[in-house]
Parts: sequence; structure tokens; C-alpha cells
Amino acid sequence: MTRKELSEYLSAITAPDRTAMDAAAKRQAQLAKPPGSLGKLEELSVRLAGLTGQLYNHAERCDVLVFAADNGVVAEGVSSAPQSVTLSQALNMTRHATGMSCMAHALGYGVRVYDVGINGEVPDASDVVPCKVRYGTENLAVRPAMTEHDVLQAISVGIAAAERAKQDGLDAVGIGEMGIGNTTTSTAVLCALTGAEPVQVTGRGGGLTDKGYAKKLRVIERALALHRPNAADPIDVLAKVGGLDLAAMTGAYLGCAHAHLPAVADGLISVVAALCAVRLCENVRGAVFLSHASCEPGYRLAAKDLRLSPCLLLDMRLGEGSGCPLMFGILRAACAVMNRMATFSEASINDGYLDEIRRIEGYSVKSV
Repeated sequence: MTRKELSEYLSAITAPDRTAMDAAAKRQAQLAKPPGSLGKLEELSVRLAGLTGQLYNHAERCDVLVFAADNGVVAEGVSSAPQSVTLSQALNMTRHATGMSCMAHALGYGVRVYDVGINGEVPDASDVVPCKVRYGTENLAVRPAMTEHDVLQAISVGIAAAERAKQDGLDAVGIGEMGIGNTTTSTAVLCALTGAEPVQVTGRGGGLTDKGYAKKLRVIERALALHRPNAADPIDVLAKVGGLDLAAMTGAYLGCAHAHLPAVADGLISVVAALCAVRLCENVRGAVFLSHASCEPGYRLAAKDLRLSPCLLLDMRLGEGSGCPLMFGILRAACAVMNRMATFSEASINDGYLDEIRRIEGYSVKSV
């Protein structure tokens, strides 16, 4: 994929369907319940209608798409885990043996793992999908993480994964990752895009000592000063201080928006990729659904920039896409309410007693 081809692809991503959203908000107002009493479920049903253009939606068939890649910055000691864990956990995900994948399996959802840039050979007999752009990135502390061509190829991998999910009849997908060192890259990308100071948004990732945390912070500061990524160009930002997993996830969000397929974000890395996608095309925002509020400090800034809020508060910081299987159930509940709940008329209830309540600001869901 070239820059021109990407630009043409982005131009085909449409804004949410306001007519469908208005119809969904109107139906929510007619359902036999106090106005706004189902909170975020009502908001989700309206947003789903805007994305698909349909009043009635489903979230039965859902998979988590995981993009695995290694990051050269681990050479700086920014992670407590060795780089070899990326390959090991990518394989374990296909066996339902990691935190996210065992939850997905238990709840009846699938997991699709893509090798975008694992720094090693993935066994041919595994269920990991081979899409390797290169064997990991460069060490961003001393040189750009990758080339613009690498970024565009990784974005293409993500787009293709989303398009395949749509072709396979999935109702929604989660966007996950596996890549040791990727809280460093995602924090650097977040700082580059928003202008935030690294000290404000850098967390401890999978666990760091005070010494390790200080080293991680210095590495991010040094990389940003060295490469000076262009905040107005997410491709440049990803090439200089990002990762192949982040680029592929960005592509997955783009592909989902293009295909009108709900894309569930997980924690820090997943929302930063969503932010990259929205910076490339504002209309992508309508396809992004936040699952849980990550403990990582950068998460709050990324979610605020996206103007979206998560549905779950579970004190999680695992990554992988671990919030996605849980969020699928919430989307399914939102669809069930819209699709099956009786209206006041169908329930033979005179709703006149709610007229005064409905006039109070904040009680009813809005088609926003």
C-alpha cells in the first residue's frame, strides 16, 4: 500500500449515519423503561446504529484480532520480560492459554493471531497467521523504528484482517496485541500525537522496578528529542517511534470503519492505535468502542482525545485484548435491549407519567 492508496481508502470511510442514530434514540425513548435508565447500553445501541446504518444489530459472532510483533527498544531494558515472550505468548494465544484467550474461549469467542513482526520463526504447524513485514523493529532510542514503507505494509495487514472478519460474517471484533516493549512504543506515539510530556503518561507496563521505570522514561524522552516525529502525520510518528503491532492495529481500525464493523479497543496500546486511526480519518471514531479503563496513565489521555469513554472499570493492565471478550457481552446486551425489549405500547403501559421526567436534561439518550 502506498500513501496515495491509503488516502483513497480513507476517503471511502463514511461518517456515522445520523438518520439511523436518530431512529435508534427515538426507539430507546419508546421502550418500556424510565428514560435513560439503561445508561451506556442505550448509548451503545445508538452508536451501533450509526455505524451499520441499521436499527437492529447483533453481537453474537465476535473474535479478537491480535497483532504480534517485536520491538527493538527492548535492548534498552525497558521491559521486565525478555523478547522471546512475544513468540511464546502468540503461540499460547492460539491454544487458549493466555489471560485474554482463555477468557475469549470460555465466553465462546474466537482469537485470530497475526505475525506482523515477531523476531523469530513461527512454527508452520501453528495457527498463527503469517503476515510478517520484518523481524521486529529497530531500537527507536538510536534510530527510527522502521521505514514508512514498513508502516504502510503493517497497516495493510490490519486492514486485510478486518476485511476478512467482515467477510467471515463476524458482528464485531476486538483489537489486541502481543509485543514485549510495546507500552514504550505506544507511550512515545501518544506523546508525539498529543504533545504530552512523557513523565505525565508513562506507566510501568507489565511491571518495572523504579530503576527500570526511570530508564523507560529516559528512553522515551530521548527518542522523541532525537526523531522529532511530525504530530500531524501519524505515519511519520509510527515510523519513527511506533511498532509494527501498533501500525497493524491502526490498519484494523481503519478496515473496521470501512466495513462498518464495530471495533472494540482494549487498553493503552489498543487505544493509542485507535487514536492513530482517528487522526488519519476522523470518521473512524464511529467504529471504536472502548472496553475497560486501563490502569496505565496514558490511557486516560488517549480516551479523552478520542472523546470516548470505557464501559468497564476492572483495574486491569494486562493488554493482549483482554477487555474485548468482556465488552462483546455488553454489546450483545445493548443489541438485545434494542431488538427485543417491548415498547410502552407493546407492553400496554400508558407512559404519560413520564412526560415531565423526559423534559429534564440528561434523562434520555441522545443520538450523539
